[in-house]
Amino acid sequence: MNKHETHPEIINRLKRASGHLQKVVEMIEKEKGCLEVAQQLQAVSNAISNAKQKYVEDHIEHCIEASENMDKKVISKKINELKKIAKYL
Repeated sequence: MNKHETHPEIINRLKRASGHLQKVVEMIEKEKGCLEVAQQLQAVSNAISNAKQKYVEDHIEHCIEASENMDKKVISKKINELKKIAKYL
C-alpha cells in the first residue's frame, strides 16, 4: 500500500492542538476569564475537528487508490469500511 503522505501534517496539527489544550488547562487553573477560555477551547476543538476530517479523507483516498488491483469481494469490504469511517466526518 502507498504511504499516507498527509500523516505528518496531521500529527503536527494534533501536537499543536495538544499544546493549546494544555494552555487551556493552565488558563483554567489560573482562573482566566471565561470568554478567553471558551475561545481557546473552541480553537482546540476546531483544530482537532480539522485534523480528524483530513485523516478520514486521506483514508478514503488511500482506500480508493489501493482498490485498483483488488477483487470485488475485497472492494466490497473496503466500501463497508469507508461507510463506517464516513460517519466521523
